[in-house]
Amino acid sequence: MDTREFAVAAEEAGMRIDAFLAGRCAPELSRARLQGLIAAGDATIGGQPVTAAKRRVAERDIVALRVPPPEDPEPDAEDIALAIVFEDADLIVVDKPAGLVVHPGPGNWTGTLVNALLHHCGRDLSGINGVKRPGIVHRLDKDTSGLLVVAKSDAAHRSLAEQFAAHGRDGRLTRSYLALVWGTPIPHLGRIETLLGRSSSDRLKRAVVTQTQPDARQAITHYRVVSGLHEASGVEASLVECRLETGRTHQIRVHMAHIGHPLIGDDVYGSGFRSKVNALDDRAHGALARFQRQALHAAELGFVHPISGETQCFTSDVPDDFRELGAALGIDLP
Repeated sequence: MDTREFAVAAEEAGMRIDAFLAGRCAPELSRARLQGLIAAGDATIGGQPVTAAKRRVAERDIVALRVPPPEDPEPDAEDIALAIVFEDADLIVVDKPAGLVVHPGPGNWTGTLVNALLHHCGRDLSGINGVKRPGIVHRLDKDTSGLLVVAKSDAAHRSLAEQFAAHGRDGRLTRSYLALVWGTPIPHLGRIETLLGRSSSDRLKRAVVTQTQPDARQAITHYRVVSGLHEASGVEASLVECRLETGRTHQIRVHMAHIGHPLIGDDVYGSGFRSKVNALDDRAHGALARFQRQALHAAELGFVHPISGETQCFTSDVPDDFRELGAALGIDLP
């Protein structure tokens, strides 16, 4: 048990105890975490327990705080191989393969990235809100490959969460994806802005919706055709780079389908293009049959390091299955 004591200075008198402790314990402990400790009886003033976060402190009060060691996580640690791009005491960047679920959930309680990180990071996890667990600040769909950053400490988790909440509008975060799509978007450089919400026909899907839908959220995607106008396979297809200005569930997949160019292999949002498959030549048809996922890869990830303040940028080459499909379609890949 970690116990800390603080004497209240004159300029701190009258502050709420949660605000006072936040000022003394930042960035290690968040205010929400401190409020939980206070409610649990882990804070005292003059030796007397305080359970109300709104309690005011007075000059010369001695405030003590007990910080229990992080609890063991509920998911089991599993020895699953990871492609680690970067790691230090505060965060880890992994290159996620297609097929790996990020977080345990119904139907996927084991074999996830979180299970793998619990095994890999082990004692290095300092605890997120009091639990030894990796801090997931963004996710990739199960069948999307590419770069993903995960926090290993509370302080890193808060900073990265703030950067992802801003979606790059403050210049700290950059994300780009490569997608193979049916056809070639015109113009070759564009901005897609819609409202996204739950589909009225399928609760597991997202859709472009009107503002009247309660869960409607603004979604903005910038796209650029990298390589297109290829018909060597018998069907026109393109390689498109997408940069996110917002981060909604399935955003790129829904947006590209919305403009008439769904991702190749996306049976959820590109089912109307199944007839295209029949027009492919034998090589392309075979490559697509082996692909078995949507053609989306998180190729670039940049952010400001939560502790050092340095700007860091990572890139990931498209995986072999993506490259094989692109080659079979006659598309030049970087």
